[in-house]
Amino acid sequence: MKKRILTGITTTGTPHIGNYLGAIKPALELAKNYDESFYFLADYHAIIKNSKNIEVSESVKNVALAWLASGLNPNKSFFYRQSDIPEILELSWILNCVTAKGLMNRSHAYKSATSLNTDDEDKGITMGLFSYPVLMAADILMFNATHVPVGADQIQHIEMTRDIAGRFNHLYKKTFILPEAIIQSSKETVPGIDGQKMSKSYGNIIPLLSSEKQLKTSIAKIITNSLEPGDPKDHSNCTVFALYKYFASKQMIEELKDDYINGIGWGDAKNKLFEIVNKDIEPVRKRYEELLNDKDLINDLLSDGAKKVRPIAKEMIDSIRSSIGINKIS
Repeated sequence: MKKRILTGITTTGTPHIGNYLGAIKPALELAKNYDESFYFLADYHAIIKNSKNIEVSESVKNVALAWLASGLNPNKSFFYRQSDIPEILELSWILNCVTAKGLMNRSHAYKSATSLNTDDEDKGITMGLFSYPVLMAADILMFNATHVPVGADQIQHIEMTRDIAGRFNHLYKKTFILPEAIIQSSKETVPGIDGQKMSKSYGNIIPLLSSEKQLKTSIAKIITNSLEPGDPKDHSNCTVFALYKYFASKQMIEELKDDYINGIGWGDAKNKLFEIVNKDIEPVRKRYEELLNDKDLINDLLSDGAKKVRPIAKEMIDSIRSSIGINKIS
């Protein structure tokens, strides 16, 4: 059996350093150890939280460029847009029909959203939010991915996918492989300029696809305390230092610790962070600028990706239809 890894990339917002460190780099590195790798732009997932069509379409372009500029090779991987594979949505409906509502009730995202309500538990809850773990299961099971990289907060979704796949296999015939979660970096979440988890929704990102000047400006905005140059500083509770650790060697980290003890100024500390981040992502920036000039590239790549992926999806959906009794009348 082929070892097949699959990564979905939700097309919301501007790709930032947190995406690069927490998802893009680890997923591309992991793929080297698998027979096949699938990367898809999850644009149907994006509309669950975003009703602004311009933002969704712009994000599809930017997210695709971020992955390509970071080293994704569409000639060696399957790279496609979720909405170009209609069989995924068909499978999502079929899986909805075998999924217990009680399982969806236990979804962390759903429970978190309803906990904010008082009089009406389901106020503002769409069916997209409620049932998106089923669409996620369809994304994974359509291609019988054996391994799915996720953050620690996404483990439940893989467990749900396994439950749904097992239920289908029990009711009909053994069709789906039960995927395994690959837990990505156990490090703390990548902090944004305010110290919270870097996220567009918090407005605290450091953009990945930015000019050198924009990168420096973003890093300069990182919130620090009011200690003056010469005053010893605590590296253990500092956003600048926390970000620096993701890019630096052990020796460089120890050297910066000493600088903190010796009272480095915040401007100098931020400059050190800028220099090391800029050096790391400079190849990404250059590749991004090259790709951006080719206006037809993304559409061509996604079209080619759909042509590679759809035969696999069609074969799977035909088998599933036969299993559930939706086939030609004999």
